[in-house]
Amino acid sequence: MIKVDDALKIILGAVKHIESENTPLIKSLGRVLSKDIYAGSDIPGFDNSAMDGYAVYFSDTIGASKVKPKTLEVICDIKAGDSPKVSLKENQAARIMTGAIIPKGADSVIMVEDTERGSRLKAQGSREKQEYVKIFKEVKRGDNIRKKGEDIKKGELVIPCGKELNSAHIGILASLGASGINVYKRPRVAILATGDEVIEIDKELTPGKLRNSNTYTLYSQVLKCGAIPKNLGIAKDKPEQLEKKIKEGLDCDIIITSGGVSVGDYDLVKYILAKMGTDIKFWQVAMRPGKPLVFGVIKGKPVLGLPGNPVSSMISFEVFVRPAILRMMGQIHEERRDIDAVLEEDIVKKKGLRCYLRAHTYWKDGVYLTRTTGPQGSAILKSMADANSIIIVPEEEEKIEKGVRVTVRFLD
Repeated sequence: MIKVDDALKIILGAVKHIESENTPLIKSLGRVLSKDIYAGSDIPGFDNSAMDGYAVYFSDTIGASKVKPKTLEVICDIKAGDSPKVSLKENQAARIMTGAIIPKGADSVIMVEDTERGSRLKAQGSREKQEYVKIFKEVKRGDNIRKKGEDIKKGELVIPCGKELNSAHIGILASLGASGINVYKRPRVAILATGDEVIEIDKELTPGKLRNSNTYTLYSQVLKCGAIPKNLGIAKDKPEQLEKKIKEGLDCDIIITSGGVSVGDYDLVKYILAKMGTDIKFWQVAMRPGKPLVFGVIKGKPVLGLPGNPVSSMISFEVFVRPAILRMMGQIHEERRDIDAVLEEDIVKKKGLRCYLRAHTYWKDGVYLTRTTGPQGSAILKSMADANSIIIVPEEEEKIEKGVRVTVRFLD
């Protein structure tokens, strides 16, 4: 029986990155970059206004107040998208909109709320009017200006290879004009349920039968990783049927089975895998739930035989399969978070096994608190559904008392 950390090391050591592809930016959410992204231009590409207001030279506002405003001549209006040709002179201003280019001669923007616009005749007897603005507040050089390259500078490493793209990344890439980007392909994951007792979910239950929940939980877990699941259905405990179904999964990048890996007379998965030429790396892991687990490589494809109990299957996926899929996708930034939390109940376990307990963890009065979500039997999905985290209890522990800090891993 192998330890959890050793098992994970063997699995990740056998997993290789899959090929990359170029995908349209609009479809890239959740994909993993296969190439570093460097900025081909500054963002923003020019000094621009962060406010609606007036572009001014800061020294023309010195001493301005509500009681003693400064009056500046307004020589033009500049809206976003304009390319102004004007250059401000002393005691001049330009009305400017958010995002518009700062004109020459201006080094600050005063908010429209701190001004009052008016007009007057240019000269006595003239019908032509001159626009002006009263400034009620002194500004500092650079106020309300977004500087060129303030967000991103040309040549800067913007997003590293191995990063899963979120909405903000996609916005940056759009700003840089990247209509298509290089990402790792999404791994295809074959899922096979096994067992004479397992039936399809739309079939009527008869004594001794169980509906196939494992395929559906594993399918959803694969989707959440960003991979592509392939449902191989159910294989009965018959060698020829198991072999046929496993062969159907060889067109995928990784194969997952559930059930048939324990020590019973009808637990045939390990035997069939070996018969098919699988290089079995280990069988049975020192953990609970999830002890009966087999891992090997068949025709260059990783194959994991997970336990048949629903929670054992889900926890084994979380601990072993998920990291393997992410490694295949080239993802180097693991988003799961381990924290310390104060235990709200006593825990007793068997020494020598690492335990993963379904838990609810929350923040209160400056500390994380955690407690189990109910019965921890490996067939009880309700306590898994109620959990937002798992308490990880080390192999050497037998009892942990209420009030002790424990390691907790958030599941989402």
